[in-house]
Amino acid sequence: MTKWSPDSWRSKPISQVPAYPDMAALRNTEAQLATFPPLVFAGEARKLKKQLATVSAGDAFLLQGGDCAESFAEHGADNIRDFFRVFLQMAVVLTFSGSQPVVKIGRVAGQFAKPRSSDNETKEGVSLPSYRGDIINGIEFNEKARIPDPARQEMAYRQSAATLNLLRAFAQGGYASLENVHRWMLGFVSDSPQAEKYEALANRITDTMDFMRAMGITSDSHFALRETDFYTSHEALLLGYEEALTRVDSTSGDWYATSGHMIWVGDRTRQPDHAHIEYCRGIENPLGLKCGPSLTPDGLIELIDLLNPQNEPGRLTLIARFGADKVGDHLPKLVRAVEKEGRKVVWSCDPMHGNTITAAGYKTRPFDRILKEVQAFFDVHQAEGTHAGGIHVEMTGSNVTECTGGARAIRDEELQDRYHTHCDPRLNADQAVELAFLVSELLKKRQAGHTKHTQAAE
Repeated sequence: MTKWSPDSWRSKPISQVPAYPDMAALRNTEAQLATFPPLVFAGEARKLKKQLATVSAGDAFLLQGGDCAESFAEHGADNIRDFFRVFLQMAVVLTFSGSQPVVKIGRVAGQFAKPRSSDNETKEGVSLPSYRGDIINGIEFNEKARIPDPARQEMAYRQSAATLNLLRAFAQGGYASLENVHRWMLGFVSDSPQAEKYEALANRITDTMDFMRAMGITSDSHFALRETDFYTSHEALLLGYEEALTRVDSTSGDWYATSGHMIWVGDRTRQPDHAHIEYCRGIENPLGLKCGPSLTPDGLIELIDLLNPQNEPGRLTLIARFGADKVGDHLPKLVRAVEKEGRKVVWSCDPMHGNTITAAGYKTRPFDRILKEVQAFFDVHQAEGTHAGGIHVEMTGSNVTECTGGARAIRDEELQDRYHTHCDPRLNADQAVELAFLVSELLKKRQAGHTKHTQAAE
């Protein structure tokens, strides 16, 4: 393997690259970013890696989620708060049902760049460069907005810094108190069309908290009840930006991407001899790898060997995204290959990207297909004797109408009401918490099966 450096990716073939018209301006922006403070720190990334190692061992569950693509226009304290509140509700539901810690990673504070299936977009006979995320160009369909602009990278950095600042305050300043989160969840249950279905779990959590309070265990006396660990992640697509924020850790001498705690390689950029794999193999952050239908078992093992040659637990999360009807055709052979080679990975399910359809002129994702893929993911791992380690979803804390279905049964004709995404459709707040309740039932069944198996062995 050739020697790695933060810029060694530049000698490799690369895909999904925007065509900047002013390369001098791009170089100046990247040089300026290289002088900026890190957004996250190496110690935080190491802590996340340790927590993901517990997921790999089957002793924790991963919840990863957030915006499809963050936008400059929608950045605000209320949106960040609403996202974080829903995310915490999901985590509490999963923690209680799975009887395991939940590792919480947001698609936030850096998720600005998006891969595209075509370099150009055509409307009414006019062809312009495709929108690639606010860090690159504007979503407005006009020539000026669609020109890639390096200055947007500084805007993305500053928005990420502001978002991280608020998230850290929420996570450590009392907003994440278990009592607050439970109260929010009770509000969801009481308003849900499926309130009766979820009420039993909510009541069990209430009883547990009442017992803890009677024992003197409250958020005032125990920091763990009012604080939480929360990490950030994004797809490492714009490698010039990533390189500029790659720094040497003074305590270990290792290189870390300081743009986010965890970064992942997408299904369109995971070629083993290309730039994105080259960049990611040299940093010490936890990594994600999207695994789609075109990935073969041999191809997966080759990528694992490149990205995690030391077979370090917690280093690599494999994010399966096949589509509800394709999981059974593709996931089992990948799982078997990984098990046969003894590779230590986290298996996570992305039930969003393989289930996108068009309805009433809008891209959408039917909720029943999302749930079907999660169910199939759990079924495969149960059959193979492996650990279904987590879920990876695109969601928001807002009351959007972008994915159809769910308990409130959003219909195709309602998509136009509040369709706000800058790229792909997201679960709204109700759908996200509903998904957590449904996944919690899968975790509860798995926990019951594990207990039964342990008792039989004894």
